[in-house]
Amino acid sequence: MTALHFKNFALLEPEFGELRRGYELLVEGDTIREVSDKPLKSAKADVIDCGGRTLMPGLIDSHVHVFLSEVYIRSMESMPLTLMTARAVRLMKGMLDRGFTSVRDTGGADWGIKEAVEKGDVAGPRLFIAGAAIGPTGGHSDPRRRTDFGARCHCCNAMAYTMNVSDGISSVRKSAREQMRLGADHIKIMMSGGVASPYDPLDSMQFSVDEVKAAVEEAKAFGRYVCAHAYTPEAITRAAQCGVRAIEHGNLIDDASAKLMAENNMFLTANLVAYYAMKERAAEFGMTGDMLAKNDLVIDGGLRSLEICKRAGVPVAYGSDLLGQLQVDQSREFLLRREVLSPLEIIRSATTVGAQILRMEGKLGTLRAGAFADMILVDGDPLKDLGLFQEQGRHLTAIMKGGAFYKNALH
Repeated sequence: MTALHFKNFALLEPEFGELRRGYELLVEGDTIREVSDKPLKSAKADVIDCGGRTLMPGLIDSHVHVFLSEVYIRSMESMPLTLMTARAVRLMKGMLDRGFTSVRDTGGADWGIKEAVEKGDVAGPRLFIAGAAIGPTGGHSDPRRRTDFGARCHCCNAMAYTMNVSDGISSVRKSAREQMRLGADHIKIMMSGGVASPYDPLDSMQFSVDEVKAAVEEAKAFGRYVCAHAYTPEAITRAAQCGVRAIEHGNLIDDASAKLMAENNMFLTANLVAYYAMKERAAEFGMTGDMLAKNDLVIDGGLRSLEICKRAGVPVAYGSDLLGQLQVDQSREFLLRREVLSPLEIIRSATTVGAQILRMEGKLGTLRAGAFADMILVDGDPLKDLGLFQEQGRHLTAIMKGGAFYKNALH
């Protein structure tokens, strides 16, 4: 078993809330075996001199779509699954380059791409998958044209492969069960309109109470949970009342719905960067004026939603939700949140809170003994300069996932 002894670094353990020097860290295999502010004994370990840089946990993005390689999703309807997969490999490599060693895919990624990453066939972050996102006819996961009345075969249609349309309690149950049969770590449902879908208003209510309860019941029976796409207070309230565990987006949340989320121990994954990137560049990649108009309705609520959740005590995870060519902006979320949150709070959203949503506390998002050896070595102090996460990982001297170096520029 390979052993590595890390020395001469500043420790950024998110729980500490400050940089601490004088620590040493021992990795054995894929696990952190020991962390101490006293010298460690490791005669058989290779010594890694970190040159005084900051050692911290690998980052967690709690809302990505590795298979959605087009900003204008409908462009994927003529894309074969082989091309969709090849593009996903490139997009996942970019995520690792930026220091994201774990990501939660909230619609699209399947067990095949997850298995490929886990077996080392392709390089990528740890994947926690939803399979196909589930929504009702005419909702956020229904990308059909108005002239399409039947279901499109997904075998050669990448767009159809990543989304599921279900109506009625029995259909929702079957769809949820099917995603879990196919290895889903969580179930993603649509509960309000969305920006990238063609015909649904943002304030539309998608899935009835009984349909949501059916999805939640099936997920819990399988030891999984439900996360819900929801923008409005009404949709968030319905989700909370039906047992949904996590809200995606939530830009239009109000104090009352945030309070209800806190009472039900729910999480929010915010993704401000998606709306800014779409406003700036989505049109050049084919996104329509109607979609961009919906984007304008939610962009201003992003920072306000962070303030509301902070007051209510709702944990907010780091998410990007960027489509296709916009995924290069993944790390920009760190900068956008600075207006209302401290650097420590933002870093915790991409480590501690992300691990909580993934139900991987103590294994991810921390450098405690027993955690996976997912780490990044930063050339500076991120608590003073969040810009160190920018430029596609340029300031990350080393990136480790599961005890193996993905990048090591120390030599």
